[in-house]
Amino acid sequence: MTDNLLARKLGQVVQLSAADLALLDGLSERSYTVGSGEDIIKQGDEPRYVHLVLDGIVCRNKVLPNGDRAIVGLLLPGDLCDLHIAILGRMDHNISALSDCRIVDIPHRTVVEMTSSSRRLAMALWWATLVDEAILREWLVGLGRRRADRRAAHLLCEILARLEAVGRGQDRVVPLGHQQLADVLGITSVHLHRVLGTLKSQGLIVQQDRRIVVNDVAALREYGQFDPDYLHRDDNLSPLAEWMLAG
Repeated sequence: MTDNLLARKLGQVVQLSAADLALLDGLSERSYTVGSGEDIIKQGDEPRYVHLVLDGIVCRNKVLPNGDRAIVGLLLPGDLCDLHIAILGRMDHNISALSDCRIVDIPHRTVVEMTSSSRRLAMALWWATLVDEAILREWLVGLGRRRADRRAAHLLCEILARLEAVGRGQDRVVPLGHQQLADVLGITSVHLHRVLGTLKSQGLIVQQDRRIVVNDVAALREYGQFDPDYLHRDDNLSPLAEWMLAG
């Protein structure tokens, strides 16, 4: 298995060539650190780079006029924060670090060259964008129809599954603070305390040094009614996509 996190992610859906892997390896040669709480991109910016997360956890967020923040997406190691900006040109939300992160800047021109030179990379990046949309749909369903404790269980399972896909998360630690988790779930910190108490009483999680550790992944999945199908891991491409790759 490659050590390149982006290659691990994209390799879930297409078989990357040696040239593809070499290109992806070249992207990660220069990285820098962003401190917890810092904005990587702000709403209204016209960035020249797409950002790849190598370590840490990043969020998409919108800030309301009263200062309240709504987290509308999580970006984990191996994720591209803002692939769409190569087309749209201007940010309509903020990208912020929720922990100390290691980030790589990828120039727009490089993204264009990647997709132009390799159909498989183009298809894989398209797949990654579609999975982001599927995750957002699942979050909307959760906010509208899942009880807070089951929504929390579902989110914890999703984070672990996404980390596992790139060779992380073996320690079953969810790298989110309590206030951050409350912001993601759309509940108050007081309500989150009750929710976590429910999950702990069921033996599903434990807390160590203010970190959430999943004690029983299978039981947590059952409790949160978590079906990872929407993450499309190890999914087969459609016949049309296979035809496009073969053409």
